[in-house]
Amino acid sequence: MTLSVLGGLVLLGGCGALVAVTVSHAPKPRTLPTIEAPQDKAPGKDAPTEEPAVEGKSPDADVKLTKCVVDSLTTWPSADVEIVNHGDSKATYVVNVEFVDGSGTRLGEGLAATNSLAVGQKAKEKAQGLVKVPGKVTCKVSKVTRYPTN
Repeated sequence: MTLSVLGGLVLLGGCGALVAVTVSHAPKPRTLPTIEAPQDKAPGKDAPTEEPAVEGKSPDADVKLTKCVVDSLTTWPSADVEIVNHGDSKATYVVNVEFVDGSGTRLGEGLAATNSLAVGQKAKEKAQGLVKVPGKVTCKVSKVTRYPTN
């Protein structure tokens, strides 16, 4: 019985050490594009376009937010996303978008995705939030994942 308890404690200690090492080596967050939803615009109206995408061959450079709105009827946020494959092969993209308020508090999230986008090809997708948001919202790309496809 004593050996079982000691074995369990050793196992828990090893797991704790593994978590501590993993957390200390976590990648630093990247700065990704953001765009603010207009407060007084009706659904479907264009918001000002976002700053240029990050330069380079990372998947982040392939994504640009083109519109951020809150539907006046449902009060759900959405973001229009433009994806251009600047990679070397056909790819599938998954774009995570966060909807945040003026203080930076995350109110919800949405996903935009496109499958088998050819090199140089452009896709326009929508990341739809499913949570009611009060007032002004900013849309932020929080993560871009690019998977090679055949």
